[in-house]
Amino acid sequence: MTSADRYAVAGNPVAHSRSPHIHSLFAQQTGQAVDYGRLLCPLDAFAATVQAFAGEGARGCNVTVPFKFEAFALAARRTPRAELAQAANVLRFDTDAQGGWLADNTDGIGLVRDITVNAGVPLAGQRVLLIGAGGASAGVMGPFIEAGCAELVVANRTVAKAEELVARHADVARQHGVRLSARSLQDAGEAFDVVVNGTATSLSGAGVPVGTQVLRTGSLALDMMYGPAAQGFLDWACGHGATGRDGLGMLVEQAAESFLLWRGVRPDTAPVLRELRALVDAPAA
Repeated sequence: MTSADRYAVAGNPVAHSRSPHIHSLFAQQTGQAVDYGRLLCPLDAFAATVQAFAGEGARGCNVTVPFKFEAFALAARRTPRAELAQAANVLRFDTDAQGGWLADNTDGIGLVRDITVNAGVPLAGQRVLLIGAGGASAGVMGPFIEAGCAELVVANRTVAKAEELVARHADVARQHGVRLSARSLQDAGEAFDVVVNGTATSLSGAGVPVGTQVLRTGSLALDMMYGPAAQGFLDWACGHGATGRDGLGMLVEQAAESFLLWRGVRPDTAPVLRELRALVDAPAA
């Protein structure tokens, strides 16, 4: 019997991560020999930890907070979407003969697929507000633009960081005819069709970082977190006439894109998302 190829989710913290369960379901479904675990990386030793993991014969890893920028810097090669984001959530440990490690960013395509396919909400022609200008937001801007939204506003506590992201995406936005701008959290705009929270406020239990004027009745308001962490944002959205959605679908869809990069086959995400949703929404014992 051939031994399974090893992968992991690398981050700090990672104990809570659902990724091992997701990838085990993908492996069962596709008949791939995959052993997927968790890799806790000290905050000052991400590179050394991941390099040691690769040195043990592992084939790749997903990368979560707070290491997406470091992961991008570690790779010898980057996909165009990782280059645009300057951040990576996937590494494939290709050999030097193959060109060295490859970095990709599947966050954005995962989020776009969750919104358009799983939630059934079109992005083409829509006005979108992206809250936050960190690694999570950097990863999703390009795919949002390519999905053809009419306007994309990036709102951040430090406007200069939002302006950096906007400047980096200016060319691709022009190519797709998308209006792109950077705003402060206090002056984010109003009545957006889609509002995405890409900040860590949900993880820290802080309040929603923008005012209710950003919503309209029927807006889709999505928090990239899921489970209890996202509940405050979802309650806020639903309490003001919007439709709340958490980041579980994004998590499953970005994982499927990672699996495709590693294994050359894309799993069917629908049954996996159904199983994860039942687990996450189950009342605590």
